[in-house]
Amino acid sequence: MELKSVRLSIPEDGNIIVGQSHFIKTVEDLYEAIVNTVPQMKFGIAFCEASGACLIRADGNDDALKALAIQNAQAVAAGHTFVICMREGYPINLLSRIKDVPEVVGLFCATANPVEVIVAESEQGRGVLGVIDGEKPKGVEGPDDIEWRHGLLRKIGYKR
Repeated sequence: MELKSVRLSIPEDGNIIVGQSHFIKTVEDLYEAIVNTVPQMKFGIAFCEASGACLIRADGNDDALKALAIQNAQAVAAGHTFVICMREGYPINLLSRIKDVPEVVGLFCATANPVEVIVAESEQGRGVLGVIDGEKPKGVEGPDDIEWRHGLLRKIGYKR
């Protein structure tokens, strides 16, 4: 078995969600979950089939984000994984809806940070072991950092 680190491309001013699912209708169900939750969001979805034709299935409402999701799915190339590239919304608005999609097994990350997917490759195929999301901590927040965090959350509308 060989381990690989695959760096994903994050949309400029956007986010990415990486997860695992188990059925060909994943792309359509994720599409519906997104547009029914955040209708103005721009996004692309790509899903790697793990049997049959083993194609990357894709959909979305933005051609550039759809192409980026496909590019990321091709780079990971692990069965039953999906990638959502998005703008004009945040993962926090979608995560519970995505988790509620019946065929979604789990999520690896939802981030705007640089992200690497750790992939194991065997004779059978590839699987995602986990992700490296952003950088390691540089310290513990102090009073000024707490004030900044509180201010940011209120500025972007997530707290009052």
